[in-house]
Amino acid sequence: MKKILMAAAITLFISSCGGNAENTMTVSGNVKGLKKGTLYLQHVPDSTLVNIDSLSISGDGKFSFTTTLESPELFYLYLDKKDNNDINDRITFFGEPGSITINTAWNTFDTNAKIEGSKTHEKLKEYQAVMSKFNTKNLDYLRASLDPANQANTAVMDSLQDLSDKNVRRGYLFALNFAMNNVDSYIAPYIAIKEVSDANIKYLDSINKSLTPEVAESKYGKELKKYVEASKAQAKQ
Repeated sequence: MKKILMAAAITLFISSCGGNAENTMTVSGNVKGLKKGTLYLQHVPDSTLVNIDSLSISGDGKFSFTTTLESPELFYLYLDKKDNNDINDRITFFGEPGSITINTAWNTFDTNAKIEGSKTHEKLKEYQAVMSKFNTKNLDYLRASLDPANQANTAVMDSLQDLSDKNVRRGYLFALNFAMNNVDSYIAPYIAIKEVSDANIKYLDSINKSLTPEVAESKYGKELKKYVEASKAQAKQ
């Protein structure tokens, strides 16, 4: 009996020291080819980018970070290679409780990263894959509008503007529909508040009211609710 009680006490002690596993995220992986540099785990709790943890790399690109989080949100893995160049040095991923693996290479750090273990991040990738097509079209229309030959033709410029406007509207419609079709995912309030917050408030309100209780109580869920309520109040003034 004493042995059983002792084992139970040890288990309770370990649990109390280790925090709530349900709110713990471990981000680990390898940066292939990285010999020297510093990795930072970052997020934006309010409006400022904050370093949560850091790790100096020397000869081995393997890394591991463990942190607690209130709810799933966007995180960043930043690599300071000491090359005075911040381009292509930050990986964006949707963090959530559990184990997330990020494997990449030092010379293609953000462009060739493989991220596994986050269901919300998979939804983010799905969303971004389609949105990138709308963004590419917008760039095509912009390039065409900068062509001197097109600029000299009013009809062509008007047509390009019309095509661009329609493409933007289709992008907004896709984003809103994607959020509405995924109200049980933390991606829904994120898209609403971070991607299309200037959309018609009635659409944002529909997303807000449709969120599952767990998602509604998340960081972005609360932000969306606050934004919708403030917008409605302002409209009544």
